Amino acid sequence: MGVKVKELAELTGAKIFGDENLEIENVAKIQDAQAKDLALLYLKSYEKYAAVTNAGCLLIDEKIERKRDDLTYLVHSAPRIAFLKILKAFFDKPVDITQEEAIDPTAKIGENVKLGCNVIIGANCEIGAGTVIGHNTVILADTKLGENCFIYPNVTIRENCIIGNNVIMHSGVVIGSDGFGFEPDEKGVFHKVPQVGNVVIEDDVELGANVAIDRAALGSTIIRKGVKIDNLVQIGHNVEIGEHTVLSGQTGISGSTKIGSHVILAGQVGVAGHLEIADGTIVAAQSGVSKSLVKTGKYFGTPAKEMGLALKLEAHVRSLPKYAERIKALEKELEELKQQINR
Repeated sequence: MGVKVKELAELTGAKIFGDENLEIENVAKIQDAQAKDLALLYLKSYEKYAAVTNAGCLLIDEKIERKRDDLTYLVHSAPRIAFLKILKAFFDKPVDITQEEAIDPTAKIGENVKLGCNVIIGANCEIGAGTVIGHNTVILADTKLGENCFIYPNVTIRENCIIGNNVIMHSGVVIGSDGFGFEPDEKGVFHKVPQVGNVVIEDDVELGANVAIDRAALGSTIIRKGVKIDNLVQIGHNVEIGEHTVLSGQTGISGSTKIGSHVILAGQVGVAGHLEIADGTIVAAQSGVSKSLVKTGKYFGTPAKEMGLALKLEAHVRSLPKYAERIKALEKELEELKQQINR
């Protein structure tokens, strides 16, 4: 059973342009939304999706132009706050962790699955054949875990996540923790934005110890086939990592960034949100990526620059004391020359 657009407008104070009786059954990213979905559009950089989205209704900032007659619009001066109200009222489902048995009777466990001590598997989970799950691991409801996976002790996989075959997770991994989503009100008080998406991990992925991958706010955080992730890596909500990419220790990727295939991010690389990194790119250790890297290459520094330029700049920075002494000497010579001319 859906909720009518006019109910959403009454809740938020938004203005309706279109069908007020349209029933909304879900919320989705504007790129993925379908006819019964509500999508949010507040960033200018995402306006390109408005022309092609299949969403039934768009919640938009009043500064964004309405260009389609086949869509219903909700227009609001603070669309993110309005969206937060809608999520909390209609789409934020509480997580049930009160099951009476360690292995919920509705869970489907494949052949030759091995379970350690104190393993918890929630309702409607599916565990593929040959998978090994270590001690004290918790897998919450509606999660699917593929065949021949090896899950070391003390791993947490939260609800609705989808994990492929031959996946390895080392101890301390957390899959599907809430994305870092908070919205300030007019008083500067931060309110939690419900994170109603999930995490999708494809085949042959390995995750090092204490890796944290946040669930999407809407849609999915996606780790593609063959990705290898080192210890202590943080991946934010709605990030997508391309096939056979490598992320080294202590790397952090902010929300909604898309990393290409066969990319290497060395240790302690930081990547800002809503960016893209091209296939085959290499980013050297301790670099900070503040803008999209749309050209394949090697990058270094903060902000990250093409490797050749970055090394030249670094060489000049190290030579600054010498440059300063030379400038002082030249200034002294120039002053002496002026004095001679003035005599």
